[in-house]
Amino acid sequence: MRSAILGFAAGIAFLQMQAQLLPFEGHMALLAAAVLLLTVCWRLRSAGARASGGGRTVLRIVLFNIAGLCAGFAWGGLMAQSRLDDALPAAWEGRDIVVVGTIDSLPYRFERGVRFNFKVERVGTQNGGTPPVPQRLALSWYSPGAFGQAGGEPLQAVPEVRPGERWQFTVRLKRPHGNANPHGFDYEVWLLEQNLRATGSVRSDQQSAYKNHRLQEFIRTPSNAIERGRSWLRDRIMSALPKQRYAGVIVALVIGDQRAIEQSDWSIFNRTGVGHLVAISGLHITLISGLFGAFFGLLWRCSFVTRAQLPLLMPAPKVAVLAGLLAALVYVLLAGFGVPAQRTLYMLCVVGLAYWTGRLTHISYVMSLALAVVLLFDPWALLWPGFWLSFGAVAIILYASSGRIGADMPAEPQVLTPVQRHRKPSYMAKSWRSLRAGAYTQYVVTLGLLPLTMVLFGQYSLLSPLANAAAIPLITIVIAPLSLLGSILPPPLSQWLLLTAHAVLEWLVQLLEWLAGQPFAVWQAPLPPLWIFAVALGGTLLLLAPRGWPARWLGLFGWLPLIFNTPAWPEQDQVHVTAFDVGQGMALLVETPGHRLLYDTGPYYSPESDGANRVIVPYLRARGIDHLDAVVISHNDNDHSGGALSLFREIAVDRVYSSLSPTSAIVQAAPDHKRCQAGQHWRWDGVAFDMLYPAPVSYTSDKWKPNARSCVLKVSLGKHAILLPGDIEAVQEDELVNGAGAAQLRADVLVAPHHGSGTSSTEAFLQAVQPSLALFQMGYRNRFNHPKPEVLERYGRMGIRGLRNDEAGAISLQFDKAGDKAGGKISVQEYRREHARYWYEK
Repeated sequence: MRSAILGFAAGIAFLQMQAQLLPFEGHMALLAAAVLLLTVCWRLRSAGARASGGGRTVLRIVLFNIAGLCAGFAWGGLMAQSRLDDALPAAWEGRDIVVVGTIDSLPYRFERGVRFNFKVERVGTQNGGTPPVPQRLALSWYSPGAFGQAGGEPLQAVPEVRPGERWQFTVRLKRPHGNANPHGFDYEVWLLEQNLRATGSVRSDQQSAYKNHRLQEFIRTPSNAIERGRSWLRDRIMSALPKQRYAGVIVALVIGDQRAIEQSDWSIFNRTGVGHLVAISGLHITLISGLFGAFFGLLWRCSFVTRAQLPLLMPAPKVAVLAGLLAALVYVLLAGFGVPAQRTLYMLCVVGLAYWTGRLTHISYVMSLALAVVLLFDPWALLWPGFWLSFGAVAIILYASSGRIGADMPAEPQVLTPVQRHRKPSYMAKSWRSLRAGAYTQYVVTLGLLPLTMVLFGQYSLLSPLANAAAIPLITIVIAPLSLLGSILPPPLSQWLLLTAHAVLEWLVQLLEWLAGQPFAVWQAPLPPLWIFAVALGGTLLLLAPRGWPARWLGLFGWLPLIFNTPAWPEQDQVHVTAFDVGQGMALLVETPGHRLLYDTGPYYSPESDGANRVIVPYLRARGIDHLDAVVISHNDNDHSGGALSLFREIAVDRVYSSLSPTSAIVQAAPDHKRCQAGQHWRWDGVAFDMLYPAPVSYTSDKWKPNARSCVLKVSLGKHAILLPGDIEAVQEDELVNGAGAAQLRADVLVAPHHGSGTSSTEAFLQAVQPSLALFQMGYRNRFNHPKPEVLERYGRMGIRGLRNDEAGAISLQFDKAGDKAGGKISVQEYRREHARYWYEK
């Protein structure tokens, strides 16, 4: 069974790396092959009972693995295809559609509006037809004026929406689409996993005949009841902790909703390695299940203080197990059914079932069954770090503990007196034994998960053992139970408990903040290649091998490649340029053999999210880059400068060039700031950097918009160059074409000015630059309709190849001065093509 389940997991993992799905007939053929192989294995097992043979056993294991591989690939493919078929036709993107349905998730209210999932029940007729709308939608309802339409007037709050309510909305939808960058979050596969097959916004300016309004207060279904219960608990906590800094953390511990935790707090939790505790984890679920089961078992033994003699009807231990499982199920449902919570629930269910049937089994069977159930319901679970860390932690503890049971027993038999044989261990002895066991478990998890953590995140908290030593008992024994009790008990007791939990949490965060501020708190390195990870994992397994294994200390040498893994640089006479997919905005990283420059920092999304902390910083950390020699912020628009402050907080920067006002918050925070001015020049590693615009005189005039002062930078390597023009428009293009530096405009690659707007990319400018390749950095179906059709037609008419971030994802360029006899070459890679997956929209 274990071999088949491991094969099942491998088959699903292999499926998630495919660019295309097999047809339905192919998946069914694989399922038939799996059934045939399992039948053969059953026959071999029956024959093996009569005739023993090692070869027959090995053959059975191999066949079980292959059968599981076929079944996993087919099962994952069938589930994926069924969800992909529930699609919004491209022709209905961006059109007003009237839908009726229910609020299907816990709404999240933010500064500009509210977000929620919506389950569609029926669709209104549009222009004589009914559009095929997916069953579940991810909707945002923005306040009027949230994007500046109201001329700076205060935002109007959108109506309150609650889980289980039936509403009629007029919406504009689009197919699932997210930013596609190396080492970035894959929003599209996350939507597929959540079965959200379209995203969109609620229209606030629709006709009165289709006015958004609530149709019914509550629709009675189990899922709606669960989400309404989560909403009720969240409201109680937030009302009891008004304006408290860590109220969002208390909410996360009770119902698993982490969206209210500030980004700065997440930085502290991650740097100290306690992020796994700031949610409903397996440890919390096990504790609640055990406490509730023990309490209910005690009541059953006492027959609830009656004379019913309930233990005669059913043994109290079995009742305790059943009560604990029910408590775990309720807690997991309130937690939103995350992978760590699922894993814990399934393992508890398997153990409980084994106890009830009197067939206690090996823990490896329990883990295998939990793995099978998780992937059966969610084949995409293994794409997320939580899956690997959750199962990896349990696996490494079991591995390191094998052969150590009874290690504290004396090596030689001793003759004990009758008094010694009946003497129970003292409380201090029990406490010391528990302390040693806990310390050893923490040691095993700390070392065992190091290679996996480095390959997933590229960083490891060196202070995590110390931070967890304080955080685990406080959160598990004090904060989480007080938060749970405070969320359900009546006031004023509920408020007292929640305030006490918050006070303890506040003290703990102060300690964690001090630890996170230490310069040695985190070890950062590039994400290791597969061979380095394999060597480090082998060394870790040797280091944690069971007692009696010789030369375990040699496992430390397996970490050497991981420790000495350094960031990669371009080779001599090369320049690498990465045009990030940041949506409607601009951000490019330029790398020479010894220096790095970032041009623009992406857009501002929300107070907690921007192009830097969502795209740029994760990429830099995955590469092991913690320092930039220069940052150029072309101008003040949010889609170019929105991530600057986040970048400065996370990455060391030597110098900043910009056209921003001296009073700008970005300029105030920037190290060694210099204004962009035409004529500025520097050279790194044989690569020339020339600032072509703006002229110094432009800073003395107030008539120009920020776009008109965009920093225009040219990067040249030998005969090849790339031109970065920011958001200049026709007037500035004319100044460059007819100015003294017109001869410098020639470049092989041009980042389309102003994202391909209709007010830029004039024919005269394109003729002066003479690019062979143009990069369009803009968002999918952006509200500005960039790039304009007439601009795309102009580039095509002049023979310029255009690449768009919304279609290609991140675009990587490599300039090679010695690449060919013509004086160099330029190679291009598109992330969505090089990293093709079946869930990407074609």
